[in-house]
Amino acid sequence: MRDVILKLEDVYEGDLILVNPQFPYRQKVDIELVSVDEKNPQVLMEAKSAAVLRQVLAKVGAEQQIIAVSGWRSQQEQIQIFEDSLAQNGREFTEKFVALPNCSEHQTGLAIDLALNQPDIDFLCPEFPYNGICQAFREEAVLWGFIERYPEGKKAVTSIGHEPWHFRYIGAPHAQIMAQRGLVLEEYHELLKSHPQRQRPLLFEHKGGRARISYVPAAGEKTVLTLPQESCYELSGNNMDGFIITLWEG
Repeated sequence: MRDVILKLEDVYEGDLILVNPQFPYRQKVDIELVSVDEKNPQVLMEAKSAAVLRQVLAKVGAEQQIIAVSGWRSQQEQIQIFEDSLAQNGREFTEKFVALPNCSEHQTGLAIDLALNQPDIDFLCPEFPYNGICQAFREEAVLWGFIERYPEGKKAVTSIGHEPWHFRYIGAPHAQIMAQRGLVLEEYHELLKSHPQRQRPLLFEHKGGRARISYVPAAGEKTVLTLPQESCYELSGNNMDGFIITLWEG
């Protein structure tokens, strides 16, 4: 067995962090940002999620048909977008479609707004329909760890209206589990808290392998996880009160 030591600030880092009005973005480490594609080099994402996005677009042959509209945003940019939308669109529209500063997933580098590539693209509400190449992307993206973050009918949970263009990288197999169960990220974290480590992990089987997913509450300034010596695992904070461990078998 081996021990993995996590610091309290690690709660605020990782692919699975939940960012919303109740749990603002608090990560302090620098994010490695890269351009999503050559068509829009100013649109940035966290490096790993950008690489996965490019793979999904290539898989469905959508490199020319789907365009990245908005990726990583600084806190100041999010403030400006929120204030501009208030002035141009009013409070009702803005509170439905624009997150408050520090409550936006775009500040994590893990979120991307996509659009069907056409002459006129709305920056705040780009067209990304549930058919054709956009739907092909949507279905493939789940297998690679991307979720449609704000589906229809979940505003009471997410605090954001339906946004078919907004995708968030959380990694595999979490995106598949959420899609199968019809969950948004807030609901998924509630589910994971009912699966504490060593008691009853959430099991996911896929192509001969199995993932054991567990929630571990933070234990003060230092949390010690004891894992099998040769285990393959991933760790993420939840931006609330603990960690998610994904342990792969097979």
